[in-house]
Amino acid sequence: MAFDLEPVAFSDLPGWQEDDPALVIAALRRCHRHVTMVKPYRTGSLGITVGDLLPAFEAAGAHRFDAGRARAFFEEHFAPFRIRPDGRQTGYVTAFYEPELEVRAAADDDFRFPFYRRPPELVDIDENNRPEGIDPYFAFGRQCDGSIEEYPDRREIEEGFLAGRGLEIAFARSKVDVFFAHVQGAARLIYPDGTRRRITYAAKTGHRFSAIGKLLVERGEIDAATVSMASIRGWLAAHRGRVDEVLWHNRSFIFFREAPVEDEELGPVAAAKVPLEPGRSLAVDRLIHTFGVPFYVASESLTHLDAGRPFGRLMLALDTGSAIIGPARGDIFTGSGEAAGDLAGSVRNDADFFIFIPRAAAARYRPGYRHG
Repeated sequence: MAFDLEPVAFSDLPGWQEDDPALVIAALRRCHRHVTMVKPYRTGSLGITVGDLLPAFEAAGAHRFDAGRARAFFEEHFAPFRIRPDGRQTGYVTAFYEPELEVRAAADDDFRFPFYRRPPELVDIDENNRPEGIDPYFAFGRQCDGSIEEYPDRREIEEGFLAGRGLEIAFARSKVDVFFAHVQGAARLIYPDGTRRRITYAAKTGHRFSAIGKLLVERGEIDAATVSMASIRGWLAAHRGRVDEVLWHNRSFIFFREAPVEDEELGPVAAAKVPLEPGRSLAVDRLIHTFGVPFYVASESLTHLDAGRPFGRLMLALDTGSAIIGPARGDIFTGSGEAAGDLAGSVRNDADFFIFIPRAAAARYRPGYRHG
């Protein structure tokens, strides 16, 4: 995917002097621990490596940073570049969150809709074991009688394909709540005794994600100008007899793993293998970008996240998603719970994306640099 990088000054970043990126430094420290103690992140096609990032990771240290010192830190260690994607003047930003749901450990008359663990016959697919004829998009398949085939989709699973196998983690009251937890890729589960557990993405069937909001807009059920998670939920609540048909349009189905809630202030551990920092974590296209790289995202039209002010915030690339494709495409993590969901549900905005490249590597992306 072709795009240009244009070097800019920090003074060119809308709202930079008002931003407080101290929490991004805290996230940098967590990335540093992971890449030095566990494993480095895979380098995206843009070519920014963990080695390029290490000087900034190390400089983050354990010092406390106020807003001014935090901005000075990034000005010292990084050079900003505007991303100019082919075919668009700007990029595009959405948002996601971590739902909180009441659950039961066993099904009853009210709590009947399960979250599933990864089935043992679900296997990763790559170019070494991909069967001839299977969609190249599929990264997972079903191991069956010595061969790999397409795994059953959402409808087949919800109609009982996995029932009785003991793969259920917990049961929710609403099929729609389970569906939106799949879309977000994580949830906090609240049990009757007050115990709080977290489920995070483990795998998926492999089918392509199909947005039901787009489906409802195309059918004329929801106005494109007002589509949001709230409007989709409202439509589903008003058309209960059509819920299955609409949800089954999205054949993709997510499997989860359990994890403790170790810090109430942080989100789930995501693709970068560190907890998400609410309001400061960005899902990006991992084929292009490397986890741990900072991005400044600015949007004149996105105002409800900052009390009516245009959005301008430094964020860290810590996650990815099947719908996050392109060099200037991002998904903001707004936090956990209903309020975070209200914030995330209506974020669909054009935005300017500025990538912060470590200063020692910035010369590789000289003026006129074009990728792809």
